[in-house]
Amino acid sequence: MTIQEAVSFGNTKLKTAGIETFSLDTSLLLSHALKINRTLLYAKGQELLPEESFAVFHKLIERRINGECIAYITEKKEFRGLEFFVNSSVLVPRPDTETLVETALIKLAENIESKVRGQRIIRVLDLCTGSGAVAIALKYEMPEIEVFAIDICADALEVAKINAERLLPAKNSVHFYQGDLFDALPSANCSLIISNPPYIPTDEIKKLSIEVQNEPRLALDGGESGLEVIKRIIESAPLYLENGGILLLEADTQQMQDIAILLDKRGFKDIELYKDLGGHDRVIGGKYEI
Repeated sequence: MTIQEAVSFGNTKLKTAGIETFSLDTSLLLSHALKINRTLLYAKGQELLPEESFAVFHKLIERRINGECIAYITEKKEFRGLEFFVNSSVLVPRPDTETLVETALIKLAENIESKVRGQRIIRVLDLCTGSGAVAIALKYEMPEIEVFAIDICADALEVAKINAERLLPAKNSVHFYQGDLFDALPSANCSLIISNPPYIPTDEIKKLSIEVQNEPRLALDGGESGLEVIKRIIESAPLYLENGGILLLEADTQQMQDIAILLDKRGFKDIELYKDLGGHDRVIGGKYEI
């Protein structure tokens, strides 16, 4: 069998299984099995595929048909131009979450120069860090800040630590802690608290795609309303923010009005919404001043 014939085989299997992205998925899985760049598949199309490579590829195709997402199968996902290691212990980083990072960078840049001149440490806290994508991307793009990252799941934190070791200098990394939200934080006085928390209502999870349902439920389930974790974050955040500190949260577009009310009641000011790549409200945040 040639590489091109293997591509046709994979396309047929995935298309028959109802996977809309069958062509892309086939190329990703075959290039992963062959350990080559995806663009080389077509240049090598007439080359013979080793039997052991086809056996590996066939198993990968079956995993995809059974509802496992590409990122879990290949154990990698790009986010903000960085390649993160992922497995079934963490949510797969998504392009929409880049809005959270972009907004944080803008907010930090607004006052970081004066603080650095005054030799004040700028501390950022990432709650529900998962793979560490948000915390690590922030630290990578703004190395002068101090970043803390917390997750309740020990397995998720192991993934985050692996990513930090791969992508950040050892002497300038992220501080990771295991615990339930703020309980694990060793100190307060943060300039920014940021989070992509569980925000899907419990009853809605069963309506999601098989791929998403295979992601860790702990990182998806936001309780009956979808806002249970968000409420806890908003309630406690002022205790850990410096005067004028900012809270940024990712959530569903339909939840933004309710979250804005919660922020206002807790005393947050300058509440703003920020849109994702699709033009949908994806991030909401406000400033807390005493």
